[in-house]
Amino acid sequence: MTLAPPHSPKPKAVALISGGLDSMLAARVMLDQGVHVEGINFYTGFCVEGHTHAIRREARERPKRNNALWVAEQLGIKLHIIDVIEEYKDVVINPKHGYGSNLNPCLDCKGFMVRKAREWMETNGFDFIVTGEVIGQRPMSQRRDTMPVVARESGAFDRLLRPLCARLLPPTLPEREGWVERARLFDFNGRSRKPQIALAERYGITEYAQPAGGCCFLTNAQYSRKLADLWQTRGEKRYELEDILLLKVGRHLRPRPHFKLIIARDDGENNFLLGFRQRYTHLHATSHAGPLALIDGNAGEEDIELAARLTARFGQGRDADQVTVAVTDLAGHTQIRHVRPFTADEIPQTWYL
Repeated sequence: MTLAPPHSPKPKAVALISGGLDSMLAARVMLDQGVHVEGINFYTGFCVEGHTHAIRREARERPKRNNALWVAEQLGIKLHIIDVIEEYKDVVINPKHGYGSNLNPCLDCKGFMVRKAREWMETNGFDFIVTGEVIGQRPMSQRRDTMPVVARESGAFDRLLRPLCARLLPPTLPEREGWVERARLFDFNGRSRKPQIALAERYGITEYAQPAGGCCFLTNAQYSRKLADLWQTRGEKRYELEDILLLKVGRHLRPRPHFKLIIARDDGENNFLLGFRQRYTHLHATSHAGPLALIDGNAGEEDIELAARLTARFGQGRDADQVTVAVTDLAGHTQIRHVRPFTADEIPQTWYL
């Protein structure tokens, strides 16, 4: 009697799921090859969709969803969301490979994410890691010469598989072991999205987040400028979650070196800033509808007057001769000021962060 060979367990891959099309396709390619896939998504605090999209009016008019969760649901896979806010600080503050065009430490970030995925893989008995990277798509982290850096510095080495460009790279362990077929992987390269869109059509995927390279606020020039201003004002590169959340919201004006004003732009931001009233001196017009404003820093009497005039400028009383503004300090004491709103020409562009 011939004994049947022992059952070979299905290989297991953990896929980095950002919520974009590339990571969605990479996971789908693995599923098509019979690999057991689970997704992983790391929350750094700098994600665009997880915060501002739920606050700004124009964003609220679109359907709300967490794209990473939505992708996992479409693929029928489990998604693990992991908070890495504290660990991620060193990546932002001390990037070994430096910043991109803004304060985006993309190469260090990718290495960090893959390292955390490797640790999760090892802890949970998975076999390899999958990402949606494409050679030449990102100028800092997705180049032919930087991809080996990520694999090496993360400790993933050849257990890191990039299905969308794998045929342009040396065979990885999953390919050599026969867990996946190299011939059924792809050779995408460059910034064009046409190959990914065509592959999505083949899979019947008609809805996906539009690629813009902006899933992280650190790629945004205006946000990076505000973060740099925060560090300069503090005299050190340090931040807490509250800091990076507030940098995402409102107009930020620094009329004096020792304080800045955060002024809501719509009712959604007004509601969000209400949650910070106990921690900042805050202002709002009482004679006209308008925004809530927070003072971040040490403001004297003249500064309060200036802040009140700026608050009046961005409300419905901007063209009035006088606007009544309530100013409430950290002790809860409120004073009423009657001020003339600034005109647009009176506000130097250098005040805007």
